[in-house]
Amino acid sequence: MKNLMNLIKMQKNEQCMALNRRVRRRYFAGAAIVLALALCTVPALAADDPLAIVSSLSDFIFNIIKAIGVIILGWGIVQVGMSIQSHDPSQRTQGFLCLFGGLMIAFAKEILTTIGAI
Repeated sequence: MKNLMNLIKMQKNEQCMALNRRVRRRYFAGAAIVLALALCTVPALAADDPLAIVSSLSDFIFNIIKAIGVIILGWGIVQVGMSIQSHDPSQRTQGFLCLFGGLMIAFAKEILTTIGAI
């Protein structure tokens, strides 16, 4: 009978220790998360003029568009050169269309400011 009581006490003690380990793990995980959130905060540095941010974003987007236009322009030049070498008039037409399309895309911002859209 005494052995049975000791066995029950040991099981309760083991269950209590396992519960304590889980509670401690969760507590330390939560504390680590709170500490990480406290240490990783970054202050928001807002600009003085919000229109300057929009203007710089617009310039960035137009620079990306200009880069794409230059790539298309280069591909058009390659197509025109290959069509002259192979004497293919349909490829030459396609090359000139690609060339002029690349020019229009590359200078889209200047065209839009000239006509007054921007």
